Amino acid sequence: MFIARIKGNVVTTQKVQAMTGRKLMIIEPLVVKEEGKGRSMAPTGRCMVAVDSIGAGTDDVVLVTQGSSARMTEQTSETPVDCVVIGIIDTITVHGDQTYSKNKE
Repeated sequence: MFIARIKGNVVTTQKVQAMTGRKLMIIEPLVVKEEGKGRSMAPTGRCMVAVDSIGAGTDDVVLVTQGSSARMTEQTSETPVDCVVIGIIDTITVHGDQTYSKNKE
């Protein structure tokens, strides 16, 4: 699993039938960045497409899984997916310091 931020969405009018009705999101993985005495979540500059299984929106910080694990949710078990959003993150704490809070953005 990894942490990412939702950057936008993808619309496809022609697709395999198993993907009909699936919400596709552009995600950018995040890393923990050391900043003086604190930490923050920093973008990696890479983007990928993930199926949204929980109703996330643009700018949400989310938990993502890839590979065969991406096909283990109720929404993706019969679909050709490799990346799926499985949670919306409320807080991230690293070494006792709160690195991210949804309420403080």
